[in-house]
Amino acid sequence: MAFLLGCENIHLEYPTKVIFESLSLGVNDGDCIGVVGRNGDGKSSLLGLFNGSIEPDSGRVTKTRTTRIQMLGQTDALDDEASILHNIVGDVPEYVWASDPSIRKILKGMIGDLDLERKVAGLSGGERRRVDLCRVLIEPADVLLLDEPTNHLDMGAINWLAEHLKARFRRKEGALVVVTHDRWFLDEVCQSMWEVHDGIVEPFEGGYSAYVQQRVERDRQIAQAEAKRRNLARRELAWLSRGARARSTKPKFHVEAARELIAQEPPIRNTVELKRAAVSRLGKKCVDVVDATFSYDGERKILDDVTWLIGPGDRYGLLGENGVGKSTLLDLVQGKLSPQSGRVKIGKTVKFAFLSQKLEELEEQNSSLVREVLNRYQSHYEVDGKIVSPAMLLEQLGFEKAYLNTRVQDLSGGQKRRLQLMLILLDAPNVLILDEPSNDMDTDMMVAMENVLDTWPGTLIVVTHDRFLMERVTDDQFALVDGKLTHCPRGVDDYLYLLEERDKAREAEREHERRVKEAAERGAGADGLASGAATGAGAAGAAGAGANTATPAAAASALSNTELQKAKKRLRSLETKMETANKRLDEAKAAMFEVEPSDYVALGEAQAKVDEIQEQLDELEMEWLEVSELLGA
Repeated sequence: MAFLLGCENIHLEYPTKVIFESLSLGVNDGDCIGVVGRNGDGKSSLLGLFNGSIEPDSGRVTKTRTTRIQMLGQTDALDDEASILHNIVGDVPEYVWASDPSIRKILKGMIGDLDLERKVAGLSGGERRRVDLCRVLIEPADVLLLDEPTNHLDMGAINWLAEHLKARFRRKEGALVVVTHDRWFLDEVCQSMWEVHDGIVEPFEGGYSAYVQQRVERDRQIAQAEAKRRNLARRELAWLSRGARARSTKPKFHVEAARELIAQEPPIRNTVELKRAAVSRLGKKCVDVVDATFSYDGERKILDDVTWLIGPGDRYGLLGENGVGKSTLLDLVQGKLSPQSGRVKIGKTVKFAFLSQKLEELEEQNSSLVREVLNRYQSHYEVDGKIVSPAMLLEQLGFEKAYLNTRVQDLSGGQKRRLQLMLILLDAPNVLILDEPSNDMDTDMMVAMENVLDTWPGTLIVVTHDRFLMERVTDDQFALVDGKLTHCPRGVDDYLYLLEERDKAREAEREHERRVKEAAERGAGADGLASGAATGAGAAGAAGAGANTATPAAAASALSNTELQKAKKRLRSLETKMETANKRLDEAKAAMFEVEPSDYVALGEAQAKVDEIQEQLDELEMEWLEVSELLGA
């Protein structure tokens, strides 16, 4: 594989920390590399070195003369006063970029229905991220550097980006280096990993899952070597104090295949025990949202007849695109909003805790030491049957003891996030709602947080665009699409399927409207020609009236009697098939309601049957509309 980019003996040091000691590595044609490491260890600095935006203190960055580099930073430099389109393509003429199918595909996948002439200034964080990604992706590049590309993106956009990058680098042409905390994305896109730690970059083969397995083995070997060193030191000390002792053989520890290592681990959480504990804290009632409808100022319905029954110990994930109404639904669940129709019933013993995306809850603690903040709470808590102190719980969240004497305002974003979560848990809620809990966290921090949540005995609702986190800490997922809440038995895959079907339906509707418009224009054009050929004021007047009242029915006049009879026969046949399909659909839905809710396999099969029949019905309805249009019905 051809060399594209690399560095030799790089030393990079900031006033408070050495980032890289003597770093040498390279990027070759065909590489798709994921970069992981703790916050502050140098992941973004590594991309900056490659991009040339950061100069090393010593050593050099090397690349071939023809290597083209494109980089997506964590923050964008978009022109707020310029349009979306201008920020993406600049001054390139429309006939140039519009004739490129790859650019059109990127615009459709990332920008979607956004108005390209809209100014960037009014866009949300997620929309700005999409624009910046488009700007980078359409440029020709031999090395693509992406720093946290999934930030602010919803799952649909993350899935599209993963598919795009896999297709782009499938031929092993060019290279990708991506820094992200999204573990699903790393597994889906990357074929190798770099871990940045302690001034070095350590390579691993495979995606994130393979990296974790290799890292476990590496840590075991380090621990084994350290144990041997300590054993030797103890023997030496014993010999010095009491004389030589008889040697004894030690049992050797052998590591089997990764799957055997995993098989030895107990289940992630004891669901039955956690539900039992949750019922004892909550009683039998938690939150019931029944037939709830909500809209702002009487406009489009944000929630449309939503029913969501949340019980003690349920661990639910809420999926949905940015701006679809997830926050509104969570406000209804907590009683902060009231539905315009339907009802929300909250159990008397429910105590909510809400982890927001912002860190406003910590602002009043900014000048306090972390140790002082912890001292304001109880000295001991029971967690998973064990008595722990707040400091011990914070340590479980990956907090080092050295930071206990640090002021809250001096903590990193990830550290503040974990402290925020822990303080919420110390208030002993029984219903915990987490809104994007993975913000500002690296992969190790997220694993530590997940381990704490695994043993938390209460009702848990999680909103996140991190697919790995969603599927790890929740047991069931629900999707909010076009105001409707749908259970997704197969998790995120079901949600992505719902989005795909919705987009197909929208595309079909737009295509139908286009065909109707074209048919109307053809009918009006034919009438116009007839009026032009006619002579006399009466003929002209009749033609003018015909032009003003042209409808799709004009298309039917172009059919011969035989074609007309065939079209009518086809219409009757389609109506019969649609009636049969509707009956089959009702039967399939009724059968799905009879399936045991806990039997996810059977539910998935039943849902697949419903989806299959619905798809057939949609095709029949589309054909019926086309034939009706032809007949002028």
